[in-house]
Amino acid sequence: MKKYIKHLTLLIVIILGVTIFYNKVYIPKSTFETQNPNMGALKIAVRGIGNLSAKDIYSITAQTGGKIQNIYADEGDWVQKGELLVSIDPVDLPLLLAEAKLGLTRASYELEASKNSLQSLIAQKELLQTTYNRYDKLIKQEFASQAEYDKAKSDLQSIDAQIEVSKFQIKSAKAELLRLEKGMEAVQTKLQRFKVYSPVDGYVISKQMQKSQTVLPATTILTIVDPNTLWVNTHIDERISNKIQLMQNASITLRSQPNNPFKGVVKRIVPTSDAVTLQREINIAFKKIPEPFYINEQAEVKIETQNFENVLKIPLQFINTKDGKKGVWIAKENKAYFQEISIIAQNDEEAAIASGIDTKTKMLVISSKKKPLREGMKIYQ
Repeated sequence: MKKYIKHLTLLIVIILGVTIFYNKVYIPKSTFETQNPNMGALKIAVRGIGNLSAKDIYSITAQTGGKIQNIYADEGDWVQKGELLVSIDPVDLPLLLAEAKLGLTRASYELEASKNSLQSLIAQKELLQTTYNRYDKLIKQEFASQAEYDKAKSDLQSIDAQIEVSKFQIKSAKAELLRLEKGMEAVQTKLQRFKVYSPVDGYVISKQMQKSQTVLPATTILTIVDPNTLWVNTHIDERISNKIQLMQNASITLRSQPNNPFKGVVKRIVPTSDAVTLQREINIAFKKIPEPFYINEQAEVKIETQNFENVLKIPLQFINTKDGKKGVWIAKENKAYFQEISIIAQNDEEAAIASGIDTKTKMLVISSKKKPLREGMKIYQ
């Protein structure tokens, strides 16, 4: 009797264990969730890593050498077009300019004096002309002597000569005035070369020189970037760069702002590939300038090369390979089957499907916690 009870107890334990295994292990491992494909848009993108740069980066240099008197901008400053950035010691040029101004003033006075002298001579000529006309009549009537007539004529000729000399002096004074004006302009032009102005509205991104340092012509003092030309220089493998075209939309993710992608557009495709890396340089411009921005900051770009509208698409996690063919596992009459599919295109997350399944197809969600699928295997949903 005791032996019978023992065997019965063992049988009950085995049955209970099998029941628990079946309900807690076998059925959960054979129960699969399903998902249907859906219709929608699929965007194909090419990714690349690059650095923040700009099309227009200006090296601010001096036109002439000398000692830097002052630098009026620093790194990070916003400057406006035409704003004074740097002044260089002009040495004795201000004294030369002052001397030229004095010479110009003196020449102006001399010109004015010559003009007044000419007016005075013209007035005297009118009187002498009247006298000469009177003696000319008198001598014909024999009421004046030849000596008086000759003197009146001589005085008139003399004043004419003086008037000609005065006119020449005026021309000479004008020429001298013009010469001095040109000389002063030359000094002013030289003085302007000792001042450096901003050629554009932009940010100062570097400062290479300091006050009191001696600078040579064409030596960079400041570097300014035009933010309106900001872009990302990225390099894309030749094998996929042929899909990229100008004005394609893109997204830009700066390393300092990983959760704030910016909209961009393909602005330039450099026509020469790198012979070593076998990559092509692509420049992606911002549609809205990021604030703040840092030149040479690392950035990730995603360029939209294709856009499929209203296509059947599935997540990539559903795609498997069997016997060298791509397909998905589907549920049909509570059994699992491998269904071959034809893929139009895919991105990092989804694939567009041409044939093999439709929106009513129940795709099995595969998990490492589930039983491995076999053709015709019984499953639960």
